[in-house]
Amino acid sequence: MELVEAMRTTGTCRYFTDEPVPDEVFYKAFDAARFGPQGGNRQPVRWIVVRDQAKKQRLAELYLPYWDEYFNAIAAGGVDVGALPETVTSSDHFARHFAEHPAIVVVCGEISGLHVTDAGLDRTSVVGGGSIYPTMQNFCLALRDQGVGSAVTTLLCHEEPKVRELLHIPDGFLTAAHVAVGYPAKGFPSKLTRSPVEEIVGLDDFATPMFR
Repeated sequence: MELVEAMRTTGTCRYFTDEPVPDEVFYKAFDAARFGPQGGNRQPVRWIVVRDQAKKQRLAELYLPYWDEYFNAIAAGGVDVGALPETVTSSDHFARHFAEHPAIVVVCGEISGLHVTDAGLDRTSVVGGGSIYPTMQNFCLALRDQGVGSAVTTLLCHEEPKVRELLHIPDGFLTAAHVAVGYPAKGFPSKLTRSPVEEIVGLDDFATPMFR
C-alpha cells in the first residue's frame, strides 16, 4: 500500500481474530524491517516470535499485574493518560486476552551494538532505542502493508529476567518491546487522533511555532 497511508493507519490493534499469521507474512515483514536505520549499521535487533500457547500464557501472567496496577491508577485518577475512555477500555481488553493473541513478537537488542550517548545525563536514557525502534516500526508498517495488525507494549520489560529465562535469551541482549500480531477483528482505523503539526514543531527554538 502507499507509504503515507500505511503510516497514517498503523494504529494499535487491540482486537484480533483467531486466524494465525502465516510464516511467509512474517518473513516479508522481517525482511523489510531490517532496513531500518541504526548506528554504524551494527544491526542490533533480534526477534522471537512466540506462538506456543504455554509460553504466551506465561507472558500474559507476567504482563497482567503491571497492567492492573496501571489501570487501577487510571481509575483512581492518579494517572492522566490523555486518552479517550474507549482507548482505555480497549487496552484493558487487550491485556486480559494477552495469551489469546495469535503471536507475541519479542523485540531484542544486542547491548554491544547500542551507542548510548545519553547514559551520563541526569534524565531517563532513551538514545539506545534509536537503533531498535525504527526497525520495529518498519516491522509494524510491513505487517500493515499485508493487512496484519500490531500492538506495541513495553510493560513486559519490567519482567525482563523472567522473559529471558522463559525464551532462553542469551546474555548481552535486552528486551526493548513486545509486539502482539494478528489479523484485526475490527479493521484498521481510517483516521488516527494526533496533535496537529502546528503544536509540535518549533522553528529555531522550542517555543516558536514553525507553522501557524
